Amino acid sequence: MELNWSTFLLEIINFLVLLWILKHFLYKPVLNIIAKRQEGVDKVLDDAQTLRSEAETMQQQYEARLDHWEQERQQARDTLKRELEAVRNKKLEELKSTLALEREKIRVADTQRLGDQQRKVEATAMAHGAQFAGRLLKQAAGPEVEAHLVNLVIAELGQLTTDQLKALHSHNGASPSQVIVQSAYPLPQEQRQLLQQVINQNGWQAELVFKEEPELLAGLHIAMGAWILAANLRDELRGFAELTALSDKNSLERE
Repeated sequence: MELNWSTFLLEIINFLVLLWILKHFLYKPVLNIIAKRQEGVDKVLDDAQTLRSEAETMQQQYEARLDHWEQERQQARDTLKRELEAVRNKKLEELKSTLALEREKIRVADTQRLGDQQRKVEATAMAHGAQFAGRLLKQAAGPEVEAHLVNLVIAELGQLTTDQLKALHSHNGASPSQVIVQSAYPLPQEQRQLLQQVINQNGWQAELVFKEEPELLAGLHIAMGAWILAANLRDELRGFAELTALSDKNSLERE
């Protein structure tokens, strides 16, 4: 078989034309499609990597936030525990103060009750004593008791200090011209002279006027201007009666 170079040359040209056609119209578009698909795959991979990174970041943030929330919750529990403990201690202190106040009220009430009972007993004893003393003084009234009381008055007037005399003179004002001396029984002349002498020694230059007043029971009632000296059983009995009435009044008021 003889080689036909013209045919061979045409075949080569045809092959080259086919290659150009394939490259231009088939291979290049395919490469473009593959490149675009590769770009799409790369983009998807990049997006997936981005999403994964974001997911990991979000997971880290979430875990960090969980840790932070746990710390905040623990802090809140600790704060609540401290507040509850403070409230508990405050309530305990208030309860202790209230109990102490109630105990003090009870103690004061008991003390007051005991004091009232004691005062009632004392008032009753004082009233009975005053009644007994009054009856005793009435029974003991007589010239002998009066003589003893007159001697006591003379002794007391003779023992007045300078300050006491100044106070009496200042309170009494001008010296009276007469001094009224009342007694339950007639005074002996000796006691009258002693009374006149001691009054003159104390700075009163006055005439003593002696009177008898049986209601005095025994003792003296001396009126010298504004100054009154009562040393007799009648006034003492009045004092006992007033003391008894005052004790009864106080007992009624306490009840």
